[in-house]
Amino acid sequence: MDEDAKARLKLKFYGLTVELNIIVLLAAMSIAIFFIIHSPYTLPVIIVMLILALVLSLDFVKRYRETKAWIYAQPEKSKEVDDSKQKEKTE
Repeated sequence: MDEDAKARLKLKFYGLTVELNIIVLLAAMSIAIFFIIHSPYTLPVIIVMLILALVLSLDFVKRYRETKAWIYAQPEKSKEVDDSKQKEKTE
């Protein structure tokens, strides 16, 4: 993987990590709100948070699969290994 691809991978990984953290946070907050806050707006807020977490989960899975396919499409380090083998042969 070249340096440009590594930089893109870092950005993709960062985005996926942030999105996954938001999903977990929404789920955890909805549970906490259910037990802590007792008002007529509690249930609608929880439902909206869980729907948002579900939508983000579907987007996360899609982006994860795209990133995984992108990683496998990148040229491997076999070129570097071949270069090192050629150097050993010349020495």
